[in-house]
Amino acid sequence: MTVCSKIEAVLKENLNPSHLEVINESFMHNVEPGAESHIRVVAVSEFFLDLNLVKRHQAIYKHIEEELAGPIHAITLHTFTPQEWEERNEESHPSPDCLGGSSEEQKE
Repeated sequence: MTVCSKIEAVLKENLNPSHLEVINESFMHNVEPGAESHIRVVAVSEFFLDLNLVKRHQAIYKHIEEELAGPIHAITLHTFTPQEWEERNEESHPSPDCLGGSSEEQKE
């Protein structure tokens, strides 16, 4: 099971999202092909009602502790209630381009 599919399964089970995207954005970074180190999550759930942004993120972190301790180097979380998602026309901001360089560039 891939990291993304495991995260997706765990979040579906625990958050009951009406919309969920777990996207591997590692290809946008200087990592080996096939890596799952940079993940983007867009989650829409009633679970987030009455939770501020920090609490929403903490809830997700709690459920994916194992992945955060292992293969994930960076994670981007976009968490919305169904109403917030609708107000955003069911869109989240895209991830910015990677500004990091290779380890060789950093040595210069």
